[in-house]
Amino acid sequence: MKDLKFTDETIEDLASLLKIFGDATRIRILLCLSKRDSYVGELAEQLGMTQSAVSHQLSVLKQSKLVKTQRQGKNILYAIADDHVSSIIETGLEHVMED
Repeated sequence: MKDLKFTDETIEDLASLLKIFGDATRIRILLCLSKRDSYVGELAEQLGMTQSAVSHQLSVLKQSKLVKTQRQGKNILYAIADDHVSSIIETGLEHVMED
């Protein structure tokens, strides 16, 4: 990887992605979703937050392609977008929990 050349745009995109992970509430949401897919109300209850606050953060995560949605009737089920997102979370946790 050290021999690869990256464009300024690629580096800016990576910096923007990492900023999304810089919010503790979004990390908490991603950790919940890494355990199981959930609805806004379920996440709000688990996190002790309002549905409005959780919805706002889910919108940011969806816009950044970190979560995906599936409509089920009138409700929307949220899930981690792909294995890359799970890997970022797992690697980050391993790093901060090292001795």
